[in-house]
Amino acid sequence: MTPDTLDMFSAGEDATLARLHARLSSAAQEQDLLDVAYTVMPSPVGELLLAATPAGLVRVGFGIEGHDAVLAQLALRVSPRILEAPERLAEPVRQLEEYFAGTRREFNLPLDFRLATGFRRIVVEHLPEIGYGSTASYAALAALAGNPGAVRAAGTACARNPLPVVVPCHRVVRSDGKIGNYLGGTEAKTALLAMEAAA
Repeated sequence: MTPDTLDMFSAGEDATLARLHARLSSAAQEQDLLDVAYTVMPSPVGELLLAATPAGLVRVGFGIEGHDAVLAQLALRVSPRILEAPERLAEPVRQLEEYFAGTRREFNLPLDFRLATGFRRIVVEHLPEIGYGSTASYAALAALAGNPGAVRAAGTACARNPLPVVVPCHRVVRSDGKIGNYLGGTEAKTALLAMEAAA
C-alpha cells in the first residue's frame, strides 16, 4: 500500500469507529445503561473533563488531575457504567464556553453533589453565593456554612470541590489576601480570578 492509501484506510477506520461509538452511546442511553456520561472540552485553564449522571453535572476535572484518574474515581464512587457521550454534556459545555468568553456570570445547570458529603457538601452548596468578580475568605465561607470555627474544614471542602469553576471555589482566598491552593493549580485559580475581575 502507498502512504496515501494507508491514510485513506486510517481515515475510513476512524470514521467507522466514530459511528460505532455513537451507536453504542445512543443504545446505552436508550436502554438506561449509561450512569455517567463524559466529554472533554478545551478552556483557557486547560482541558476540562465534564461528567454527568442523570441527576446532573457530577464532576469537572482539570488536566492537572489526570483525566484517567478522574474517570477511575467516578467508576469507583458513582458507577463503572461510564461512556464518552458529548451530546449529554452539550449544555454544560455551552455555558462554560459563555463563561470563559465573559458573557455568563452564573451557571444554570442541574448539579449532582453526591461526591461531596457531610460538612463539605454544605460548604460546596454555599459557594455559588460568592458572586462573580468577588472573593471571600475561608473564615467567611465557614461562617456562611453555619460553622464559623471550621475554617480548615471549609478549606478542605474547597480543595475537594468536585465541581470547580461551575461551583466557584476559586473565589475563596486566604484571610491574608493570598489566593491559597486550588484543585486546578494556582495558575488556573489566578487566571479565573483575573478574568472575572476584568469583566
